[in-house]
Amino acid sequence: MYTFDSRVRYSEIAEDGRISVNALIDYMQDCTNFQSEDLGVGLEWHKEHSLMWVLNSWQIIIESYPKMGDLITVGTQSYGCEKMFGYRNFLITDASGACVVKANSLWVLMDLKKNRPMIVTPEIGDVYGKAEPLEMDYAPRKIKLPQNGLEGEPFVVREYHLDTNHHVNNRQYVQMAMEFLDRKTKVRELRVEYKKQAVLGDVMIPVVYKEGDKEVVVSLNAEDGKPFAIVQFFNI
Repeated sequence: MYTFDSRVRYSEIAEDGRISVNALIDYMQDCTNFQSEDLGVGLEWHKEHSLMWVLNSWQIIIESYPKMGDLITVGTQSYGCEKMFGYRNFLITDASGACVVKANSLWVLMDLKKNRPMIVTPEIGDVYGKAEPLEMDYAPRKIKLPQNGLEGEPFVVREYHLDTNHHVNNRQYVQMAMEFLDRKTKVRELRVEYKKQAVLGDVMIPVVYKEGDKEVVVSLNAEDGKPFAIVQFFNI
C-alpha cells in the first residue's frame, strides 16, 4: 500500500474540532494523485497521453474523526483492473494504527481523444501493482433512489467547484449534498454514484430523500431530471 503521513490541520476541521468529511475525501484524492506522480504517471503524463481516470463510485466507511493536530497515515492500493475499470481501496489510520477510514472506489479510464471509455491495457494498469482487497462489507456501486423526494432550490456550478479536468471535483458533489443534512449529523458511511460530469454554468437541482432517521439520499440532478451524482449518507 502506498502511504503518506500527515497531521490534521485547523483548516481541515469542522465546528466540533474534528476533521471534516470533505477533508477526509481530499486526503484520499491527494493520496492517489501522489502515488501516480511518484510512479511517473501523474497529471502531465495523463495529459500527454490524452487519458483520464474518472471516478465512478465511492463507498467510504468512517470509524472515527481525528481532532485538530492528530497524526494520521493515508494509504491507497489498486486491487486490479477489468475492461475499462480500475478498483482502488483507501485506508486512513491514526497514530496508534487504528482505522479511521476504510474506502472502496471504482474508476473508469477515459480516452480523451475519442471521449469514451477505453480498455485498461497492462502498460497502464500494471504500474500500480495489484494488492489483495481490504476486508470490508462491499456495497454495490449503484444506488437505488427511494420514493417521494423533496426538490430543493436549484444552484449553478461555479468556478471554485472545478478541478484540473474542468469538471466538478468528486468531493464537491459530496459537499453540495451535505448541505441537506442536519448540522449535528455525524456521517458513519457514505456512498456516491457518479452518473455524468457537470461543468461550469450547469444548473443542479437537488432532490432529497429521507429514509427514517439514519439515512439520507441526495440526487443532484440536471435540468432534464437526470442525475449528475447520487450521494447516500448513513448517520450516527
